[in-house]
Amino acid sequence: MRWGHHLPRASWGSGFRRVLQRPDERIPFLIHWSWPLQGERPLGPPRAFIRHHGSSADSAPPSGRHGRLFPSTSATEAIQRHRRNLAEWFSRLPREERQFGPTFALDTVHVDPVIRESTPDELLRPPAELALEHQPPQAGHPPLALSQLFNPDACGRQVQTVVLYGTVGTGKSTLVRKMVLDWCYGRLPAFELLIPFSCEDLSSLGPAPASLCQLVAQHYTPLKEVLPLMAAAGSHLLFVLHGLEHLNLDFRLAGTGLCSDPEEPQEPAAIIVNLLRKYMLPQASILVTTRPSAIGRIPSKYVGRYGEICGFSDTNLQKLYFQLRLNQPDCGCAAGGSGVSATPAQRDNLVQMLSRNLEGHHQIAAACFLPSYCWLVCATLHFLHAPTPAGQTLTSIYTSFLRLNFSGETLDSTDPSNLSLMAYAARTMGKLAYEGVSSRKTYFSEEDVCGCLEAGIKTEEEFQLLHIFRRDALRFFLAPCVEPGRAGTFVFTVPAMQEYLAALYIVLGLRKTTLQKVGKEVADLVGRVGEDVSLVLGIMAKLLPLRALPLLFNLIKVVPRVFGRMVGKSREAVAQAMVLEMFREEDYYNDDVLDQMGASILGVEGPRRHPDEPPEDEVFELFPMFIGGLLSAHNRAVLAQLGCPIKNLDALENAQAIKKKLGKLGRQVLPPSELLDHLFFHYEFQNQRFSAEVLSSLRQLNLAGVRMTPVKCTVVAAVLGSGRHALDEVNLASCQLDPAGLRTLTPVFLRARKLGLQLNSLGPEACKDLRDLLLHDQCQIITLRLSNNPLTAAGVALLMEGLARNTSVTHLSLLHTGLGDEGLELLAAQLDRNRQLQELNVAYNGAGDTAALALARAAQEHPSLELLHLYFNELSSEGRQVLRDLGGAAEGGARVVVSLTEGTAVSEYWSVILSEVQRNLNSWDRARVQRHLELLLRDLEDSRGATLNPWRKAQLLRVEGEVRGLLEQLGGSGS
Repeated sequence: MRWGHHLPRASWGSGFRRVLQRPDERIPFLIHWSWPLQGERPLGPPRAFIRHHGSSADSAPPSGRHGRLFPSTSATEAIQRHRRNLAEWFSRLPREERQFGPTFALDTVHVDPVIRESTPDELLRPPAELALEHQPPQAGHPPLALSQLFNPDACGRQVQTVVLYGTVGTGKSTLVRKMVLDWCYGRLPAFELLIPFSCEDLSSLGPAPASLCQLVAQHYTPLKEVLPLMAAAGSHLLFVLHGLEHLNLDFRLAGTGLCSDPEEPQEPAAIIVNLLRKYMLPQASILVTTRPSAIGRIPSKYVGRYGEICGFSDTNLQKLYFQLRLNQPDCGCAAGGSGVSATPAQRDNLVQMLSRNLEGHHQIAAACFLPSYCWLVCATLHFLHAPTPAGQTLTSIYTSFLRLNFSGETLDSTDPSNLSLMAYAARTMGKLAYEGVSSRKTYFSEEDVCGCLEAGIKTEEEFQLLHIFRRDALRFFLAPCVEPGRAGTFVFTVPAMQEYLAALYIVLGLRKTTLQKVGKEVADLVGRVGEDVSLVLGIMAKLLPLRALPLLFNLIKVVPRVFGRMVGKSREAVAQAMVLEMFREEDYYNDDVLDQMGASILGVEGPRRHPDEPPEDEVFELFPMFIGGLLSAHNRAVLAQLGCPIKNLDALENAQAIKKKLGKLGRQVLPPSELLDHLFFHYEFQNQRFSAEVLSSLRQLNLAGVRMTPVKCTVVAAVLGSGRHALDEVNLASCQLDPAGLRTLTPVFLRARKLGLQLNSLGPEACKDLRDLLLHDQCQIITLRLSNNPLTAAGVALLMEGLARNTSVTHLSLLHTGLGDEGLELLAAQLDRNRQLQELNVAYNGAGDTAALALARAAQEHPSLELLHLYFNELSSEGRQVLRDLGGAAEGGARVVVSLTEGTAVSEYWSVILSEVQRNLNSWDRARVQRHLELLLRDLEDSRGATLNPWRKAQLLRVEGEVRGLLEQLGGSGS
């Protein structure tokens, strides 16, 4: 994984008369428009429309403009209702868009893709075998804006029919949505009436005859009064026909007869043909969108202008898209308003990092040529850097991304097999992706690509399907490599897509060896005839004394079982490969997979390779994550909608094989980043029972040094928060935790016996959450380490409120927490409110003699406190001596550690003190630490000079050497 939209493709589903789906499900654009069009709904205040071409401020629906063609008041009001209903329907958001915030709306942010005018000669030119490069607009063909599509052509002829074509992901659906909304808000004054149709919906109506007027009235109820006036509207009437590839049009007179009457019932395809022929409503304007493979279904003599949707061919368009999308004011809020919103500075920093990567890393710019991949980049960044909505996973983002682009798409509507476009992609691109993962490569030659695309093709129909896939969807998955020295090779558009498709290829069961293919055919054959043969052999065995028949009888029964075991072995092999990939320590410095993905998108340098490793070695740590994610129930349901069903039994058997392998390898102690990857796999799988069984042996959660972003906190809490067994230790030292992360991780903290939160910059605000944690009735924390956090006295006051009623904490470390005199005096005053504390560390807090002595006296009176650490505070020589005397005078009282010596002997805690110094040498104030070490060195020298015991002298000399070594590391004098 090396680097890691337009607004995503709207799902124009099929079935006008289908029952409306729930609001949280996918809302197709043009499914039963009759439902929202039944009555009047207020349109609300118009939104300011930000576009790359032009402005759209003050875009209220126009009124009183229909005096010429629609003079009656009733007709004018009908069109106004039509505008309002269309605006309401086309402004509806699919669930995938609602993740960007509760007020996000597609009609507030839009960047027009580049539209390049084409000629029929260019369309007839045979394409290259792997035509993946998109050509920039040619000289003489400037980019077209939406408002220019129906301008007169170069010869001055009025254009009445425009065909816009583009591959999957270029933004055809969003462009149509935008055009409809423009008309609703009065930004297309050339058209007084706009009627959009989804060709997918028209094809679902079948051969049932219906007139054009009936279709319009059925789906746009307010227009019933306007139907008699349609013929008089002329070019001011615009039909929008989206997705022509779904209709099988026949322009031969023998196939489709001429008809000019809009009230004459015909098949929907025949109505479209006569509209395009200009035989029905000859003056009406028509806009058609289609995939490239279906352009030829309309004879060129009926088309006034061709326009190719070229996507974001300019990086400035990509930057503009990212700025508008990521700078939404509520883009950092989780769905439902939970979580902490990102600040404007954080959002600006994210956009700037992404913009710099677009400028310097040409491969990500090549991927974002397709507007849909710009959407995927934004969705991934939102997942990585904003509070995650409940249940959202990285796999679900990629699955939803494919649903937005491929839902309802068939490879060829004229083919009887009605093969899903996504199923074809999974079989071909999935094979290429898996071969790349298994051979550890991300660059593919033209021979590699053709080998996977053409594998197993034998018939003319199969070659035709391949030709359509190449023209319509190949560029969606593959892009030419633009890295130096890689000319002529291809890569997956985004690296993570290769791992996703490889995982999909596996879980769909498309990877089969020759032995498995032959074995399955033999097993099916034997299974079909086995019962009949067994019956015949049973009869023959009774009538004839043939001893071989019972043996043959048993062999027939064994064949299906042998094949079943062979399939089971294959699943175990896949599980083994997946687990080895997950726990593979292939990098010298291996970031967790979420950081790798964020670094690949934002341009931060990725994992450093070990010098001894070959440079071409690739990392595929997302591959096992996607396998787990695709086995989850939610993603399997979405894939079934895309024509890629995963059987429940197959999912269960794959999960059992994975659990068996994880159970063996998952017990080893993992580095923090690898442990987080392990937890992320379980989060993607979304199966609490599976995770509870596999992680039942986990006793130590060590994520020290892992940057705990909101999504990582969500991952850990979701996977481990519902477990039952206690965790011996949870170490989150130096994880950049904030109060929001503490709240998210509270269910995990409640299971911990030792909790380490050192070096996290936690302030007094975080102490509110720690207080609530300590007061929780299920809290079982025994040791709480809060060292090196700026808690201050205000934070300790909140902690003492929690400790006052807590019954579990016995060891508390407040080392270097900025308490000062005020904090130690507060501890001294309230220490008696807790009766269980046994050890308290308040070293290196800048406290003076008075505060330290007050706390030491309170510790002497405490019923359970045994040890008090006060070293590295601002104590005078007299103060240290008084504290030593106090700690050693009282029988059974708390011992006070203030130095490396106790009288003329070495303190038994000298190694604890020096190890703390060594551990924090780079983070503490070097001059201050050097001063304290020099004082400790003077104490050691004084104690050595005051004793005659050779054994003590040797011990003191040894400790002096350790202190001098630390002083040398600080650059001070060790002599």
